[in-house]
Amino acid sequence: MTPTIFSHPDRQPAKFRPFKALAHFRKLIKDKEDTEQVFHIFENLPRKGFLDDARAFVESDLGKRLMASEPYLPDLLDDHAWIDELPEGSVGHAYVTFMRREGLSAAGLVAESDKMGRPKFDDQLQWYANRLRDTHDLFHILTGYGRDALGEQCVLGFTYGQTGNYGNAFIAYAGGYEVKRSIKSDAPVMGAIRQGQRHGKASKAIIEQDIRALLAEPLEAARARLGIGEPTLYKEAHRAYRSRGIDPYNFLAAEAAMA
Repeated sequence: MTPTIFSHPDRQPAKFRPFKALAHFRKLIKDKEDTEQVFHIFENLPRKGFLDDARAFVESDLGKRLMASEPYLPDLLDDHAWIDELPEGSVGHAYVTFMRREGLSAAGLVAESDKMGRPKFDDQLQWYANRLRDTHDLFHILTGYGRDALGEQCVLGFTYGQTGNYGNAFIAYAGGYEVKRSIKSDAPVMGAIRQGQRHGKASKAIIEQDIRALLAEPLEAARARLGIGEPTLYKEAHRAYRSRGIDPYNFLAAEAAMA
């Protein structure tokens, strides 16, 4: 069903708690697979303008149409049968290939978020916030950033450019610092993240797209239509790592060799 109210009366406003966010980031650094900590960081670094942005979209004609046609994105994104029928070279084809290779699912990201135990509300704000969560892996496909340590920070930088959410900025740049600290090289780590942020700000809002239609688009055409720039500094960073014999997708091996 399409939610009819913007914010449920039992919903409590988020509080800005930077020190709690820092504590959760430290846990994330200890275990980079502990995705739950990411959601705790977001919760503790709310942005004032988020509610205004959400209201503006859900009250728009497009927002109303998408609430009816795309009530819950994980059901759409994890239904690989229809996506498999899309042409090779489409956004959907690239997305499914990526998710299978990485052993990921949209439902899996929801499960990590649910570990927080936060109450869920059948309101329009929940629908809008869910789209921010559920499109994360689609952002990887559209931006060209991988799931390597730097790629994840660049995607978060891009997301910060799109949404202005402080949690994205905090993890992107704090995570970038950890990458620079752990692996010494001349790779433009911070430059790549800043470029991702600029690209996110300059491009159209991905969460406000018709996702079903977007999946059917040719990938390069979708990137051009959305105005997503080429991740040149990210690619330069990968070249810099590989020139030193470092696999950017396996920093743990490099750290062990340098120890």
